[in-house]
Amino acid sequence: MIRKLSSFGIGVLLLGSTLLTGGAYTKADTTVNTTTNTADHEPMNTKVQSINGTNVLFQYGEPVPSFDTWNSKEQSRSYLSLDGKWKFAMDPNNQGMNEKWFEQGYSDKNWQEEKVPGSWDLYDTPGFGTYDGSNFGKGSAFYDGYAWFRTHFSPDENWKNKFVKLNFLGVNYRAWVYVNGHLVGEHEGGYTPFALDASEYFQPGKDNVIAVRVYRKPTFDSYTSSNPKPVTADTELPYKPVDFWPYAGITRSVYLEATSDVNVSKILTSTGDHTLTTKVVVYNHGDKEVHRQLVVDPGEQTGGNPKSQQVDVKPGEVKVVSMDFQIPKAAYWSPDAPTLYQVTAELYKGIGEGQVQQKGNGSIDDSLSTNYGMRTIAVENGKLTLNGKQVFLKGLNWHEETAASGRSMTIDEYDTELNHVLDVNANFIRNSHYNRHPYVYDFADQHGLMVLDEVENMWLDTKQEALQTNSYGLSRALALSMAWNQINHPSTIMWSLQNESGIWEDQTVYRNWLADMKQAVKSLDIQNRPVTWASGSSWDPAYDLADVIGLNEYFGYFYMQDLDLGRTLDIVHNTYPNKPILITENGTWAYADEINNHGPETQSGTEEWQSYKFLNHWNQVTDPSRLSYMAGYTFWVLKDYKERLNYNQQINGISTMGLLSFDKEKPRLVYDTFKNAMNPIR
Repeated sequence: MIRKLSSFGIGVLLLGSTLLTGGAYTKADTTVNTTTNTADHEPMNTKVQSINGTNVLFQYGEPVPSFDTWNSKEQSRSYLSLDGKWKFAMDPNNQGMNEKWFEQGYSDKNWQEEKVPGSWDLYDTPGFGTYDGSNFGKGSAFYDGYAWFRTHFSPDENWKNKFVKLNFLGVNYRAWVYVNGHLVGEHEGGYTPFALDASEYFQPGKDNVIAVRVYRKPTFDSYTSSNPKPVTADTELPYKPVDFWPYAGITRSVYLEATSDVNVSKILTSTGDHTLTTKVVVYNHGDKEVHRQLVVDPGEQTGGNPKSQQVDVKPGEVKVVSMDFQIPKAAYWSPDAPTLYQVTAELYKGIGEGQVQQKGNGSIDDSLSTNYGMRTIAVENGKLTLNGKQVFLKGLNWHEETAASGRSMTIDEYDTELNHVLDVNANFIRNSHYNRHPYVYDFADQHGLMVLDEVENMWLDTKQEALQTNSYGLSRALALSMAWNQINHPSTIMWSLQNESGIWEDQTVYRNWLADMKQAVKSLDIQNRPVTWASGSSWDPAYDLADVIGLNEYFGYFYMQDLDLGRTLDIVHNTYPNKPILITENGTWAYADEINNHGPETQSGTEEWQSYKFLNHWNQVTDPSRLSYMAGYTFWVLKDYKERLNYNQQINGISTMGLLSFDKEKPRLVYDTFKNAMNPIR
């Protein structure tokens, strides 16, 4: 959500106030800094290493694996879901470490049981999803600090001598993970999957204990006082209060995955005109040199044939095997025809070089599959093109949450949310302001939704931009993880580096921060997707670095007049004539009160006003005179959303800018107006 003033060619960030739903938020004069992290670098030790000519992402000293296995189980591997009831205890005095709550033999019998995945915000917060703000500031939704989760499990004996990964799809915000009393890793960032090597401390056939210590910093020093002080932590992302809810806990699924010591960590794909390039990352986790035959199959109905290559891998070594395929029968992936194929990489023991083993025969040591689509995305002659043709993105921003589940949504809830996107004839979603659960990308692949993926670099100031670039490196780590994890999804067409961060205090720092992240993303993405960000100014001093100009605009709402949008777009285009422009945000609010929210389109807060404002801006963006350079329009926002930014407390901290209401997902007038707005490029 934007906070800015903008003019023709000049933009100024307004860091002082935001007007939403008729209320106001005023930035406090003082802040409380509660930085608990004293390390000089993000804890995952995120690095990119060139191996056999291909850049590979490493965390915790090992290649970051594929998380496709959250849903697609490989027959050569063993799995154990850890979703279900875990023991949970808040730790407000931070005594868990001294009392060794992580130890295998620690008694947690008096701890409460809670569902994982889940958000502790909903453990005990009556009315959390309603518009009744009478209890705002009360309940577990406002518990910040440390909490602990513990679970017991007993894997089969056949898990012995395996490489065992402990996979978390999301823990917010910071996690320390213990296996049988031993710290196996620390992770920062609530929306990025991570995998930890649990092999050394794992005990097949016996009782095992996983303990997870989770930390969330407060948003304010008080949620009920009339003059709360924002709480900041310079190395965190976001580092200060922002206007989306920071759901805390083990918010996404957890599972164990056992493979051979010699395994396929990841398959990277890139396509052209009936061509497929694969780069298979092979990792030897064991202590002996091995010889394997790698067989890669480009998939059924592609017309492509499998290829084979011998791979010799030393202990602890990572290798990348590149192969090029002709796929003459493959069809292009597009929103109208989202055709998917599956590429499979198999490691065989005991077959000779050049032999191609048939599936189901021989001794498979390990295998991995991933879906891909044949498509190209590029900026060509100042236009955004999909498969060589100009595309216009009719899109929606959205927050990953429901009133019932918080940010720990069920598959049915995802289907409901994303089917709303399809119902209003959108072809595009912006993942504002963080990566989503893997299911979202799978859904988008299957249903032809194009995706702008984004990391949680929201509202950083110059000090934090410099800190992230020069030392701490979390901005870069999250951008790298985004590109690596989503690289094969044809639906993911662009990367977004940040949202409305500080520009004018030191432009050199700002530019260096963006350039560092862009270089990082480009170093991994063999598909070379365009890079953008959601700028808070129509005159961003780093727009020359962007492949696509992303602009959050609220003309006639926060500043100036509705009709100033068109002239501003023309000026930006004339300044950067070879760069497409994407409206990354635009919208207005409507009253939550269903009885009093209708009236003339000139009256702010009515649904008629919200609908009129949208259509006014849409018509300027889609004016035929501008279609040659416009990449699209993204409405803010699909559904009302929760926040703790100290506005709208009277309606339980809900921002009412959605096509749909938060609790009942009831459509507003703008829902149909947006639905009926025709995409100008078909």
